Amino acid sequence: MFPSPHLFPPWSAIGRKIESQVRKALYDFEMLGGTPQKVGVALSGGKDSLALLLLLHAINGRGFAPFQLLAFHVEGEFSCGAGVDRPFLHSICQKLHIPLITRTSQQKRQDLACYSCSRERRRLLFVAAKEEGVETIAFGHHREDAIQTLLMNLLHKAEFAGNLPKIWMRNYGMTIIRPLIYTEEADIRQFAKQQNFFRLTCQCPVGQDSMRKKTDQLLQEIEQLFPNARANLSKAALVYGSKKAQEP
Repeated sequence: MFPSPHLFPPWSAIGRKIESQVRKALYDFEMLGGTPQKVGVALSGGKDSLALLLLLHAINGRGFAPFQLLAFHVEGEFSCGAGVDRPFLHSICQKLHIPLITRTSQQKRQDLACYSCSRERRRLLFVAAKEEGVETIAFGHHREDAIQTLLMNLLHKAEFAGNLPKIWMRNYGMTIIRPLIYTEEADIRQFAKQQNFFRLTCQCPVGQDSMRKKTDQLLQEIEQLFPNARANLSKAALVYGSKKAQEP
């Protein structure tokens, strides 16, 4: 049995550090510009999305205009999240007084692939968000996710493009924000363990051999020659993100 998660501040030092980084990201990239009345969180149940949910709940109305926070979860036969069940997430959301909206993925093992699964899950999330009147949805992508995306796009497509901190999805009429864009995965992992919501990571049968996993292994090799590789790639990706945010 896992101990009950600690859902409310005061945080430890690492929690305060991450909250400061989230606040900085929200401010630097005007993620809550226009003061949205509702903000959704894509809640997989993994450490990243749960940390994001707790931090946005704690920040809400403190330094930023208050908004209604909702959580959106896609369940199914396979998950790239922690493989937690709905009652666990429902219990957390209930204690935080946050509505939990769920949808079900139809992905099957025979045609399971990261790209198609991701697209289906996003579509389900966006449609559910629109039904609830949500036009801003937060994803738990952190610094390492942005770096891996940058390298994969550069090496596979010759495009210098990482995860943008804020992006308008025209086809869905939805804005994606990434408040953890400054935050290292190791810090989130430490915070999740301290707050007792850390669970096993990716349960997907194809996720452990995904291109993203291989890219992270490549990064580890690069760091042996260039110890500051992750920090420098993160800075480069954020410079790109800042320029894209300023484009009309």
